[in-house]
Amino acid sequence: MKSIFFPLNPYRELPDDFEERYESVYVTPPNDELCDPERAAQFYNWTLDEYEAASRLGFDGLGINEHHQNAYGYFNSPNLFAAALARRTEETAIVLLGNTLALYDPALRVAEDLAVLDTISGGRIVAGMPVGTPMDTAFVYGVTPTKVRPRFHEARDMIVQAWTRPGPFAYNGRFMKLRYVNPWPKPLQKPHPPIWLAGGASLETFELAAENDYAYNFLNFNGYQFAKDTMKLFWDTVADRGKDDNPYRAGFFQQIVVADTDAEAERLYLEHVQYFYRKCMHIPPYMVAPPGYISKRSADFQMRRSAAAQTVREAVVEGKWSNYVDNGIVIAGSPETVADQLIEGIKDLRIGHLMASLQIGSMSHELTLRNLTLFAEKVMPKLRGIWGDDWEDHWWPSGAGVPEQATAGIGA
Repeated sequence: MKSIFFPLNPYRELPDDFEERYESVYVTPPNDELCDPERAAQFYNWTLDEYEAASRLGFDGLGINEHHQNAYGYFNSPNLFAAALARRTEETAIVLLGNTLALYDPALRVAEDLAVLDTISGGRIVAGMPVGTPMDTAFVYGVTPTKVRPRFHEARDMIVQAWTRPGPFAYNGRFMKLRYVNPWPKPLQKPHPPIWLAGGASLETFELAAENDYAYNFLNFNGYQFAKDTMKLFWDTVADRGKDDNPYRAGFFQQIVVADTDAEAERLYLEHVQYFYRKCMHIPPYMVAPPGYISKRSADFQMRRSAAAQTVREAVVEGKWSNYVDNGIVIAGSPETVADQLIEGIKDLRIGHLMASLQIGSMSHELTLRNLTLFAEKVMPKLRGIWGDDWEDHWWPSGAGVPEQATAGIGA
């Protein structure tokens, strides 16, 4: 079982009345009013320090993603952060989830950047390839919603060819026409770094993962209980394609906070959980679902899940600790409570990669480090041996080592 520290890098000091005064945390929050570059610099450096702490504490991987013009998570160039971590860490996998392929024209730049990162890191890169949120793609970068997925597919195809075909060669696609594709260097990992997909319950992404043996990661903020029907459908899709049910095919994002006791967890973390769900998730529906962004059948599937999503919306409005914890939106409490719930969720969803969100909303640097440490020392060892030796993780970078502290917990 792999644990990946996956912070979102939010702007940690939005005003108390943010959600009343502004339309959205994404795309349109006015930068001069809300974003102090000096504070942003501090938050960036805190996050980098937190990554390095997670590496020292024995996390298997460090997760980074890409978003634009927002206060929810402003890693606008994930490869910059990956480059810093490639130099400052040694054993830990660098999980890029990832580069939003539809935004790059040409996407040859992604092939080049990831190859360089893979060589610098000694083969520790995961090549995450998300389709991208509609806020990033359609609203910020102006990609026509109906072209987001076709651009993604073409970019993915070209990148894999760039990594595996002898260069130079010509690539003539619908969106990219390149006379010379010849990246220097190619990735250290052969035939290329493992490819992971990130999804929010699009059926086409399930199918792409199953058909190509990519790892699928459900990135959702509603908690593991909400995710059960989605992950069941994913595993049904895998079975329909004649593939095995290796848990390392799948990952899930979960908000997690750990304290010495259940009561202390509420005292320490409630305000930060409220900050995240009330401010960082403050996005108008028209930005989340522009016409043409997803297919009709994926829209039908997501609409059938609306009753479960309503539970989450009600929890956010009421804002009580029990709303978040009892519904599994946030896994919180003592190390024993957190470990028990995570083991249940990991087995129910059948995942081999846990995207552990341990910095939530407005959490301070000091509180984040405490959360990281408690999780690494008292929870993570209990997760390590869940899948035993029955399965091999074919989706893990070949240059990543086994962290010492994590090794000590095997069988705990």
